[in-house]
Amino acid sequence: MNNDITIREAQDMVDNWIKTIGVRYFSPLTNMAILAEETGEVARIMARLHGDQSFKEGETPNLADELADLLWVTIAIANQEGIDLTEALQRNLEKKTSRDKNRHINNPKLK
Repeated sequence: MNNDITIREAQDMVDNWIKTIGVRYFSPLTNMAILAEETGEVARIMARLHGDQSFKEGETPNLADELADLLWVTIAIANQEGIDLTEALQRNLEKKTSRDKNRHINNPKLK
């Protein structure tokens, strides 16, 4: 059984959850603040996993859950703004491919 979901399905699932369980969308500015908060939580875990800081005793970081929180609020913002993330991601990949087709391969820092 395949449990993969498309981006469109994810947008629909988040929209349905918000409208039925969450009651309504938070204001766009509140969602922006939540996006910043979740980004900070991901950064905190990454800084401790790959940087010089250590976790506090008893702390149980869950990077997957924090990334899912980040994805959730990103989807919520896209829904509020009427953005189809499938189309947006496809356009973004095309832009990056066109713009950067030689940029990274010719970057001596990446050799």
